[in-house]
Amino acid sequence: MPEGLRIDRPHVDDGAALWRIAKDSGTLDLNSSYSYLLWCRDFSGTSVVARTADGEPVAFVTGYIRPERPHTLLVWQVAVDAAQRGRGLAAALLDGLTRQVIGRHELTSMETTISPGNTASERLFTSYAARHGASVEREVLFDTGQFPDGPHDPEVLYRIGPLSF
Repeated sequence: MPEGLRIDRPHVDDGAALWRIAKDSGTLDLNSSYSYLLWCRDFSGTSVVARTADGEPVAFVTGYIRPERPHTLLVWQVAVDAAQRGRGLAAALLDGLTRQVIGRHELTSMETTISPGNTASERLFTSYAARHGASVEREVLFDTGQFPDGPHDPEVLYRIGPLSF
């Protein structure tokens, strides 16, 4: 972890900060503020936040265990406050989340979706795969025409595994 920050589980009180970080990212699909509150309540065991010394969230990774694939962690969103970028924080959070999840689940793979052209996310997840001795498979999960709310880039599914720890 970068100096002065620590990894923690999110709490309901963090929902507003996560919403703000996601909104300010400029790249994430912003969910409702209500969804971030629910996420912090219901999926805190498969999500992490980075906190400053005074406890303020400055980055997060949200995820869940796929019901049909109980050994697979799906990473929903990764966001880092602009002032904290470039310090390796997203990678540290992914590794910290992995350690947290393998304490409770037999984790063998990770999935995420990335829109084409999101080079930062592509690098983050391919480097994660390399650190954990895993391969990466890619396929379009949701095509442009499947999104009901207007133009949206396709979402490419990245399957990372098998993971070794």
